[in-house]
Amino acid sequence: MNFKKIFLPFAAGALALGLAACSDDESANTEAENEEPTAEEEQAAEDQQAAAEDMQAAMEEQQVAEDEVVATINGEEITGEAYNSALASTQSNLQQMGQDPTTEEGAEQAKTQTLDLLVNQTLIIQKADEAGHEATEEEIDKEYASFQEQFGGEEALNEIMEAQGMDQETLRSQMADSIKFDKYVNEVAPAEEPSDEEIQEFYEQITAQAEQSGQEAPALEDVREDIVANLNQQKQQEQLMAHLEELKADAEIETLI
Repeated sequence: MNFKKIFLPFAAGALALGLAACSDDESANTEAENEEPTAEEEQAAEDQQAAAEDMQAAMEEQQVAEDEVVATINGEEITGEAYNSALASTQSNLQQMGQDPTTEEGAEQAKTQTLDLLVNQTLIIQKADEAGHEATEEEIDKEYASFQEQFGGEEALNEIMEAQGMDQETLRSQMADSIKFDKYVNEVAPAEEPSDEEIQEFYEQITAQAEQSGQEAPALEDVREDIVANLNQQKQQEQLMAHLEELKADAEIETLI
């Protein structure tokens, strides 16, 4: 499982948000070119754009100074630059779950989740370094090439990085941490093959859900591979969360905001 998507605010998150924004703009422009909007549609679009801008401004108000120390983990300082990047990802996740990160409760939840995420990230990278895990240039090159392909080529990726205020060196450094992270997680939370009973139980759950929604349930052989992957993910996540609790119990952690 790629746990960095759950625990780590690596560059992929920020770049994906930037790419999504660009895609939305292009989609809107294409629609505008294909069909002349009515006055009501234009007003609705303007209202929607204004609301989105207000929401973005309200979320940015929750950021801190980039050089402010927001936490220390075993003596390592976490600055506002890292916090703000992780905060943006957390706010986006809350919005996707239908929550408003700009309310008093939502803002507090975003801060708590962001700090917890940064603590998790730092603890795991620290332990990965202690264990001697490294990211080779070949591994980083492969990851970087994958990013270029994902975001539409070298030129497109450079444009997105520039829009997000990120340079290639920073991206490659974060990729190195991401690779070390995965290596350590695979060591402390190895995948476990689920039993036939577990697979059958999971299949019965999705079958029941399909029937409740009036859909036809897929055959077990058609979804067995996905079920195994899902169960592996659950098992690994449980192991990793338990390991993180042990790390936190032994760590010196101080949050400063």
